[in-house]
Amino acid sequence: MQETGREPQKDNDLFFTCSLIDYIARKTTNKRADVVNALGKKRLEKIYDLADVYHCDNIDRVSDDFIAESGIKKGSFDNVGDCQYTIPTYWEIGKVYKRLIKKVAENEKISVIDALMQVYNSFISPKIDDYNSSVYYENPSYIFESYREKKIL
Repeated sequence: MQETGREPQKDNDLFFTCSLIDYIARKTTNKRADVVNALGKKRLEKIYDLADVYHCDNIDRVSDDFIAESGIKKGSFDNVGDCQYTIPTYWEIGKVYKRLIKKVAENEKISVIDALMQVYNSFISPKIDDYNSSVYYENPSYIFESYREKKIL
């Protein structure tokens, strides 16, 4: 596995993929699971495989392309507007999801994209995306154990 920094390249690719999902969700005011499901497995694999290329481009343009290609419509989920505190960036949330997805893939011995789809469609995703709660900045091990137990511990 190629390492060009402090972590393997594919970890960076997963980080970008998760950050792009969050960016698209914020831009279209959709739940993250709805964005993941609209993108579908093939597009998610494409984003993940070509993340090093996409991240060199303007994220706004990249997101517009995937929104149009996937037919993602405007939603009504505005967790950013509903936030009463400091809003985490899409990069910060991307990092939270990257860590969780990586652990799920390793633990369940499934592909990163299968783990991604599983995590975003689980009970934990709305908890992470509630910026008025503390879940998104909890310890990664705590988030993973909560995910495994299917409840906040």
